[in-house]
Amino acid sequence: MKHRGRHRRRKRGRALRGVLAGTALALTAAATMISASQATVDEDPGALDRITSATELDTLRLHEDLVPDRDLNRLTAAMGRTVGVRAVLDDADRSLRNAGDCTDAEREALPVAPAADHAYCWDAADTRSWRAGAVTTSGDADDDGMWGEQRVVLSAWSRENLSRVAFIDATDPDRLRYTWVLLAVPTADGSDYRALSSPVSGMVWYQDKLLVTASGGLYVYDLHRIQRATVDSAAVGRAHGGWSAHGARFVLPAVGAYRGARPTGLSLDRSTAPDSLVASGGDRLWRYAFSKDPDRTGLLATGRADEAYRTDAAGLAGVLSYGSRWYVSDSAGPSQERGSLWRQNASGAETARCEPYGTHRCWSPATASLSYSEATGEVWSQSGRTLFSLGLNTIDSALE
Repeated sequence: MKHRGRHRRRKRGRALRGVLAGTALALTAAATMISASQATVDEDPGALDRITSATELDTLRLHEDLVPDRDLNRLTAAMGRTVGVRAVLDDADRSLRNAGDCTDAEREALPVAPAADHAYCWDAADTRSWRAGAVTTSGDADDDGMWGEQRVVLSAWSRENLSRVAFIDATDPDRLRYTWVLLAVPTADGSDYRALSSPVSGMVWYQDKLLVTASGGLYVYDLHRIQRATVDSAAVGRAHGGWSAHGARFVLPAVGAYRGARPTGLSLDRSTAPDSLVASGGDRLWRYAFSKDPDRTGLLATGRADEAYRTDAAGLAGVLSYGSRWYVSDSAGPSQERGSLWRQNASGAETARCEPYGTHRCWSPATASLSYSEATGEVWSQSGRTLFSLGLNTIDSALE
């Protein structure tokens, strides 16, 4: 195991594996797969083009800016004792619906080919006016796929000037329960906090840190510094009688940020040494190495891009890398019902085609991110009010 610390793992809990009920994914029954060479040629992104220019690589550099401990401790002293992930999950007060209880419209957000193994749907009232964003899991956090005794999925949602994360206890794949944690940024002196006013299209939970995309770069959160809200109101920060998190039971203030490059997609790659943070933005894919310093858990080694490529994949959204393979999803265009999932490397690109439509647009209409759990072999994503997972081997089989 690569990281134990205060959150030592116990190899327990059953993996999130299985097959959905027949009616849940009936729309995939007629799907067949072929390589991208048989798909529409003008949309084939082709091979990745490696970026070697020092000048261009330097534009991807990140500069670390951590909040001083004295300011973080001032906020903690004012708000009260911090809590951990376990306490948040123990307070889960909401449930996701299983695939069989999803509506036909919600199931339309699932990939046609390759098909999902698990699917869950969010409550419309709980997510109304919020936009689904990135997903990460305890499979990112630790190489055994667990956080303590629990398997966890984090799902980001944003609206206007607010962003929040659902902490989901997914230990029992038939009963996913969650509660909300508001993402916040401390004021300059640590006496208060404001909401993170940026959509979260990329998010990675690595060791004890949560890295999320923001309009100004990447924000860093320490999952040992979650605070309880004491006032239930629409306010954010100090409120009459205590501390408010816009109705969420918990709030998570940032402990730092990375400035410079502004990626839109993030994921974790455990196939590299050391583990690396994978990023996407515009027409580029790149990675940063994580630090191996035990005093810098979950932080980057240097902020310098160790590898970068240019891709011709249109509408780049989610990104994943494992070994020499890069997986990128693009969203459906204005006149399209579905997006595509491409596997690219230095030799070319592959995707799937679904019959009877004869198209390679077989993926979900809009997936902001892709998150791979090496421990379970699962890829997690979400589209609209539908959260789903499938095996990476299932994806590869569909593209071979």
